[in-house]
Amino acid sequence: MNLKDVDLNLLVVFNELHKHGRVSAVAQSLGISQPGVSNALGRLRKLLGDDLFLRTSRGMVPTPFAQALAQPIADALGALHGTLNAHAAFDPARSERAFVIGVNDVGETYFLPRLMRALEGEAPGVTIRTVRTTSIDVRDEMERGRIDLAMGFLPGLKSGFFQRRLFSQPYVCIFRRDHPLAAGGVSARQFRAAEHVGIVSEGTGHGVVDEVLEQAGIRRRLRLIVPHFMAVGPVLAATDMIAVVPRRFADCACQPFGLATAPCPVKIPESVINVFWHARNHRDQANQWLRQVVVNQFAENDGL
Repeated sequence: MNLKDVDLNLLVVFNELHKHGRVSAVAQSLGISQPGVSNALGRLRKLLGDDLFLRTSRGMVPTPFAQALAQPIADALGALHGTLNAHAAFDPARSERAFVIGVNDVGETYFLPRLMRALEGEAPGVTIRTVRTTSIDVRDEMERGRIDLAMGFLPGLKSGFFQRRLFSQPYVCIFRRDHPLAAGGVSARQFRAAEHVGIVSEGTGHGVVDEVLEQAGIRRRLRLIVPHFMAVGPVLAATDMIAVVPRRFADCACQPFGLATAPCPVKIPESVINVFWHARNHRDQANQWLRQVVVNQFAENDGL
C-alpha cells in the first residue's frame, strides 16, 4: 500500500474511535457528524480489508488487526502533531485546557490542595480531573493519551514512559493519639500482638509492606483489610487497631483524625514517589508546563 492512497483524516478517525469506542463520542471530539464518522470508517475498512471495529453492547470493539495498528498509528499521529506544533507556545494564563492526572487516594489528599493553589494564580482557566490509578489500567490509559500525568509509587510504568523523582518516604505505624502504644513507640512484640488494618492498594507497589514482613517472619493480625487508604483514618480513630502507611499519608491523617505515629519496628524500603508521563507527551509544551509545576511544588532534594 502506498501512503499516497491513505487519507490522513481516516487515521485521525481511527485513532479517536480506538480511544473512545463510540461513534457519537468521536463525532463530538472531531466536530463532525456521526454519518461522517461512519463514512470514514467504511472507507478505511475498504482500504485495509478488515472490519476494524465491531459494534457490541460495550461500544465499538477493535478487531485484532485494529488493535495491532492502534499504537503505531497513535505514535505516528502524536509525532506529527508534535512536529507541526513544535513552535506553538502554551500560555497557561490564557489556556482553558483540561488535564487528566492519575493518582491514588493518598495522592489526591496530598497533591491536590497545593497543586490547585498553585494553579489559581498561574493558570486560572486550566482545569484538572483526577482518575484513580488503583481502579484502571493506568499504563494503557496513558498510552492511549487519556491521562496526561500520573503521580505516585507506580513501579509498573517503565518502558515507553519518562519519570521524574519527587521524593521518597518511609513507612510508619499509625494509631489513635491516646493509644496504649503512643507513649513508648512500637516494639516488634507489640507490633505482632496488635490488631492491624491492612491496605491493598492495587498497582501502586505498596504490597512491599506484606512482602518485607513475610520475609522477616512477622505475620500481622489483620482484623480489617481495605482496598484504599481513605477508610484508615476514621477506623483507627475509633479502635485500638494500628496500620502501616506511607509517611505523607500519616502527615495528612494525624490532625483530622487525632492520630499519632511511631517508627515501624521492621525496616521497610522507602517508597519513591515520581511523576510519570508517556513518551507521546514528552515534547508537548502544555504537558511540559504542568509537570514543571508539579516538580516545583513537590520535588525535594533531601529525599524525605
